[in-house]
Amino acid sequence: MRKHHPRNERIKRRYFAYLEEAKRMKPSSVDQVAAAIAVFEASTGWRDFRNFHIEQARKFKRDLAQQMNPATGKPLAKATVYSRLMALRAFFLWLAGQPGYRSCLAYADADYFNPSANDSRVATATRQRPVPTVEQVKLVLDTMSSATEIQHRDRALIAFTLLTGARDDAIASLSLKHVDLERRSVFQDAREVRTKNAKTFTSWFFPVGEDVEAVVSDWIAWLRREKHFGEDDPLFPATKIGLNADGHFASVGLDRKHWKNAHAIRRIFKSAFESAGLDYFHPHSFRKTLARLGEQICPTAEAFKAWSQNLGHESVMTTFRSYGEVQPERQAEIIRSLATRPPDGQSTSPGSQLVPVEADKLNRLFAKLGID
Repeated sequence: MRKHHPRNERIKRRYFAYLEEAKRMKPSSVDQVAAAIAVFEASTGWRDFRNFHIEQARKFKRDLAQQMNPATGKPLAKATVYSRLMALRAFFLWLAGQPGYRSCLAYADADYFNPSANDSRVATATRQRPVPTVEQVKLVLDTMSSATEIQHRDRALIAFTLLTGARDDAIASLSLKHVDLERRSVFQDAREVRTKNAKTFTSWFFPVGEDVEAVVSDWIAWLRREKHFGEDDPLFPATKIGLNADGHFASVGLDRKHWKNAHAIRRIFKSAFESAGLDYFHPHSFRKTLARLGEQICPTAEAFKAWSQNLGHESVMTTFRSYGEVQPERQAEIIRSLATRPPDGQSTSPGSQLVPVEADKLNRLFAKLGID
């Protein structure tokens, strides 16, 4: 039995080129779309897209609901099912407008790939995820050794992530020239640094403590002094693999190369937190740590806008929506304090002074940002 259809392959190639060139999607995202379409083709026996029938979409949804994740042995996550269905819906919307398919497909056919309303809500719901505190990160730094150059690098890596809030893939591609210790800044140049959406911006060190900043400064000084690194050398070099004394392949120090991706950084974080007796927090969670710190210490809307820009956000609402959710413990504290507030709005206890002050700050902030 054949496992492809020549006409389908030709039209898919055109669609993938459209996604990359016209919709500006990353190759990795296009690969996910290609995988979803391939699963659909398999469910139809690789029939020509021009012979599409709505029953194929209904069968595909039933198949996804029954499919198991090979890694966990459990049904596919609602988010996975949702993303695959949305990829198929977008593809058939595009396909319905292409020559040779207009007479065979209707735009409404694509709607049969929509999941149920309940499944959509489950798949797209925002859920609370644990976020480390600054104190927890400092505890990890205190427990990490700097005896070897690998350990020295790993400790500085975690300190730098907290100090700058940079994304892990950007950190993997940073060079020494991108960090200015005198100005206490990092220039994330998209021509050389793998920033999100190829955005170029400068960020300044967050006020998380002189001890954290000292770890990073000492590391950069050590690279220049001991390893004789220059401006174009990596800020965090990859591990060099070679033969050890026993003739086995092992890490033998630092290489003069950048990491190709952020996988090694995540492994370093996982090992460091586990060694400190804490749950694993991935590098991106540090950005939420910093966003919450900003909510606590920024006295004005202008200050929080600067804080938001320092995270690389063009809009302060991105910081609020993506990183600014109130932790359940803090939410409970605020709600309880509201219950102790007198009807006339006047405070009767020292603790209740917190609520009107915070509410006033929030109202002024929203007014300055133009939010109702």
